[in-house]
Amino acid sequence: MNNYPQVGSFMEEELCTIEIMKDNNDFIARVRSDLGGNREYKSQSFEDVLEQFVIDLQEEFESI
Repeated sequence: MNNYPQVGSFMEEELCTIEIMKDNNDFIARVRSDLGGNREYKSQSFEDVLEQFVIDLQEEFESI
């Protein structure tokens, strides 16, 4: 859990953790969430990596 202060009467909840790295010519995104577990996306294109995990997260969080 994070140590961010409570805003108003709402409590923040961490939905996922995203790490983005570059390994030689590849961009790698590691995503962790309670609903989807751990997964990794890899591409030579930064935009492709972003698109891959954003689409997956949109589908995952639509059910919340």
